[in-house]
Amino acid sequence: MQFSLIGMWNEMALLARSVSIILIFLSVVSIYLFIERQLVFAKARRKSKQIAPKLAELLKNGKIQEALTLSSKKENKGSHLSRVTAAGIKEFLEGKEANLNLEEQIETARRGCERASTIFTQELKRGLNTVATIATSAPFIGLFGTIGGIINAFRGMALTGSGGIGAVSQGIAEALLTTAFGIGVAIIALWCYNFLSTKVEIYGSEMSNTSSEIVDFFMKQAEEKV
Repeated sequence: MQFSLIGMWNEMALLARSVSIILIFLSVVSIYLFIERQLVFAKARRKSKQIAPKLAELLKNGKIQEALTLSSKKENKGSHLSRVTAAGIKEFLEGKEANLNLEEQIETARRGCERASTIFTQELKRGLNTVATIATSAPFIGLFGTIGGIINAFRGMALTGSGGIGAVSQGIAEALLTTAFGIGVAIIALWCYNFLSTKVEIYGSEMSNTSSEIVDFFMKQAEEKV
């Protein structure tokens, strides 16, 4: 038996090859989702950096309607800060039109921010469950190849009538290779999941801070009117 990747692949049994193909596919899915989510996060960060100073200036000058118009623009939908700001202002103005008292208007604004934050967080988490599933299931998928390799090792012993290394080497190599492959894919997926989860938490904190700032802005406005 040739102990190279190509040599072992050529001599692998059908089960071990099938397991390897599945694991290769899962690793590609993990990397694809990691890159795709990174692009989404980068877009949200870039858009937020562009719009945050403008929104802060408008709100500082009391231009609530202008801030709502800016944050509601289609090109700013990818910004997590814009989405939260737009939701808070919109709910506040709708509460005002419904003749709610000031405290109720502020409360509706807070709930609007929270809803927008929750929805955007779910959008950011899209695909993470798939990556987590790959991380937990890849070692068990590799175990199928391990079992197949052990079976092949016993088959080699039965065919040769001996337990020499030559009779079992191919089966043992298949078992070890698929096991290592499964663990490797799981490690890649786990790293991707942890990295992306950390990013989602950071964005969640930023949206929470923005929600708090929006509510504080309306509360200050209310105090100024008293």
